[in-house]
Amino acid sequence: MRLSAVPAIFLLGLALAGCGGRFGGDDTQAKRPSRETTSSVARAASAMPAASIGEVAAAQDSEQQTELAWAGQVPDQQAFEAVTRTAGMAIPSQRPLQTLAPAAPAIGSAPGGRSKVYGQRFRDAKPINFGKTSPRNHAVHGVDVSRWQGEIDWVTLRQQGANFAFIKATDGGDHLDPMFRKNWQRAKDAGIKRGAYHFFYWCRTAGEQADWFIRNVPKEPGALPPVIDVEYNAESSCKKRLSRAKVLEKMQVFMDKLERHYGQRPIIYTAPDFYADNLSGEFLDYPFWLRSVAAHPSKRYPGRKWVFWQYSGSGLSHGVSEKIDLNVFRGSVEDWHNWVGGQSS
Repeated sequence: MRLSAVPAIFLLGLALAGCGGRFGGDDTQAKRPSRETTSSVARAASAMPAASIGEVAAAQDSEQQTELAWAGQVPDQQAFEAVTRTAGMAIPSQRPLQTLAPAAPAIGSAPGGRSKVYGQRFRDAKPINFGKTSPRNHAVHGVDVSRWQGEIDWVTLRQQGANFAFIKATDGGDHLDPMFRKNWQRAKDAGIKRGAYHFFYWCRTAGEQADWFIRNVPKEPGALPPVIDVEYNAESSCKKRLSRAKVLEKMQVFMDKLERHYGQRPIIYTAPDFYADNLSGEFLDYPFWLRSVAAHPSKRYPGRKWVFWQYSGSGLSHGVSEKIDLNVFRGSVEDWHNWVGGQSS
């Protein structure tokens, strides 16, 4: 019995050991993560991720962009500048600053930043033979316009010889030429040197008229000096004929106010009869623009120095459907550039 009991006890111990290996205390060790790794699974360095899910996604996107769009390091966003899209031209919304081209020169610009001077190709519906003093002998031509010229093709007009333009802006203290703003901007866009003029109304105070002009005419660098147009007008509702002293007083008030505002001495435009009655020998330190359509200014305004001469009121030109006033600058092309350069504003 004692010998037979030993094998039985031995067999019983083996059975109990096998059951403990499947269901016993080693079950807690079976729940621990495995230390094995494979080629597709990377072990986390710590229990918490180093970045949020959004940051990780952004980093992944950045890596993809590096591989797909740029052969090297992605440049910093500050190295780019927004670019305005030009009509009819497909361009990217951004491009490197270092590849941006310099601004294009102004239309018809000449070396040194000067405006190109075009030779005149105007015609005249009522041509006058000025002889040796013909305005055609002058190098720099221009025009003056108002609402009566209608829509103007300013680029074509410039190419025909309009190197400068005086544009009607205001008259009196409450009238604005309805084409002024359009003409003012389009002449500038065409590269034409332009100035604005005011038709003086003798039945309104000079101060009110100056304020009205200043309210409507921009103060812009590069603009020609403002112009005061003083003449007799039979069609005006104002029939006053002021004394010479009163005319000079009102003009001075108006011109002083404009000069303070624009920083430019105004130009005086006038006609022979008004000049003879009021301006002969006056305002010697002001630039004059003289109307003389039948003879050279030296015949109509003896002894008067002038800067501009209006020689025709019946000019014809491509770019304008109506007749147009024609003018010349007194001097050479070099004189013109020097004079324009001296008109600070």
